[in-house]
Amino acid sequence: MKYAIYVGIVLALGLAIFNLTRIDFSHPFEGDSSIALIGVVACACAALLLLILLLSKRIAEKAKS
Repeated sequence: MKYAIYVGIVLALGLAIFNLTRIDFSHPFEGDSSIALIGVVACACAALLLLILLLSKRIAEKAKS
């Protein structure tokens, strides 16, 4: 499961970078730029949640031993 979390983090960051390239920074809230902006925020949330899950797994392993 540990490797699946790492893969998820990498995929989320990769999608965030891809969506950052799709944003028109002169008009970020119009058209496809708003969809890309929502995608960046969603990917950042997903990566953050996966990092929290990874940290909680490490804490659980230390509590067992």
